[in-house]
Amino acid sequence: MTASLRRARYAGPHEFPIRSDGPDSAAPDIRVQVNVQYVADHSTPERHLFMYVIHIDNRSDDTWQLLARHWDIMDATGRVTHVDGEGVVGEQPVLAPGGTFLYDSFVTLEAAPGHMGGHYLMQDAWGVQARVTIPTFALILPGRTLN
Repeated sequence: MTASLRRARYAGPHEFPIRSDGPDSAAPDIRVQVNVQYVADHSTPERHLFMYVIHIDNRSDDTWQLLARHWDIMDATGRVTHVDGEGVVGEQPVLAPGGTFLYDSFVTLEAAPGHMGGHYLMQDAWGVQARVTIPTFALILPGRTLN
């Protein structure tokens, strides 16, 4: 492991098993849980704000570093926005075996409901990379249901 690797923050247990999308890479046992909440106080009829909290839990026997993220965000009109970037919230956390990283962020939609999902690009201590799927989650206004 290189000196550039940083330590992750740690939190409690999680759900949702994740598997690698790549056919040539080992599937790390990394689990992701997403909790989302509509933020009415910072929303308008033209812009809906959703806050989400993500728990990433490394249940594998190897250390993994989160290098990058990719999001696919769809609103009620069918418009899709793709977001790519390094790490999450300005960090590229390292998750030792049993380690967990917790972070929060937000997304805005012009038309709700919508949904978002994507993947993280992870790398182990030997440089092997794998995609870890972020399960798709709904962005729904309170009191509304999807038909």
